Formats: sequence, structure tokens, C-alpha cells
Amino acid sequence: MTRVRMTGKERREQLLDVSRSLFAEKGFEATSIEEIAHRASVSKPVVYEHFGGKEGIYAVVVDREMQRLMDQIIEALDGGSHPRELLEHAAGALLDYIEGSTDGFRILVRDSPVASSSGTFSSLLNDIASQVEHILALHFAKQGYDRKLAPLYAQALVGMVALTGQWWLEVRKPKKDEVAAHLVNLAWNGLSAMDHKPKLRSRS
Repeated sequence: MTRVRMTGKERREQLLDVSRSLFAEKGFEATSIEEIAHRASVSKPVVYEHFGGKEGIYAVVVDREMQRLMDQIIEALDGGSHPRELLEHAAGALLDYIEGSTDGFRILVRDSPVASSSGTFSSLLNDIASQVEHILALHFAKQGYDRKLAPLYAQALVGMVALTGQWWLEVRKPKKDEVAAHLVNLAWNGLSAMDHKPKLRSRS
């Protein structure tokens, strides 16, 4: 049987799919060009020709995952009007991504020596937090809170959801919508009962 020859674009996509699976399974350090080439049934020079090396293919995989997650978050934040509804959408979007792109999420949360300041999970969370910040600023203005504190609360909320997401990735219990409901319950009810000028009781 004659093997159908892939186009350059098809080969590039195949190499990205293979590499994505390997990076998720073994991490950046433990994955080799030899292994990528073997699993894709090509020679090492083919991988080098398309990406220049392991760092090059890893950078493309990470950039794609970051864009995919950001697109889902931004789309979710366009689909509501009430702040609580928007928080539900944001939490749901992150959990949807974790469930539907498990390999991608594993890659994003791993630290890598080649991850640049624009290619780390923490910088991605900062981008997401900036989206949430606008929601909180509007809520704060209506409730008489200092809008300048919206970035702090946005970081806290996004961090809470992201860390819970990492935990849920492994345990997968309770169900996704229930996890989202509990996250929003904690976040929204906490926001609804905030002091205007909180102080540490233990230091007063």
C-alpha cells in the first residue's frame, strides 16, 4: 500500500499534535527530538526543518494553548451582563478548557526553562485577571468600593479558580458545574459582604 505524502502544512500540524501529547505526558526536559520524530514516523531533520529544534516546537505549542484559553475566556465574558453571571462564565470557561484540553493545560501549568515571560502560565493568568478586573471595577463603583483595588481582587479570584482547576484536573470530583458553582459561591458571597476598609483583627 502506497503511503500518501503529507503537505508541509499537514506535516507541521502532525508534529505539533505529537509534540503536544509528549510534552503533556513527560514534560519539556524529558521529551527529545528523537522521540518526537519516532512517534511522527519521520527523521530528526524533518523536525528541525519545520521548527529549528525542541524549543521552537515547544514555543508554538504553548502559544497555541494560551491563545485557545484566552479566546474561551474572552468569549465567555462577552456572554453576560450581571457581574455574578460573568464570574460564572469565566469560571466555567476555565474548567471547560481543562476538561476539553487536558494535555494543553498540563503543558501550561508546567514550568519550563525555555518559557519566556510571555509564555508562562502566570503571565496568562495576568491576562485573564485584566479581563476580570474590568468586571470588578464596575461592581466596585456601584457598591462604593475603591476601584483601584479591582486588580488585587481580580488576581485573587483568578488565582483561586486556576489553583482549584489544577486540583480538579487530577481528581475530577465533584462534577465540573458543581465546582464552578462552589467557586462562584465563595467569590460572589465574599464580594457581596466585603468591608469597605478591611483591617486585620489580629493586628488591631
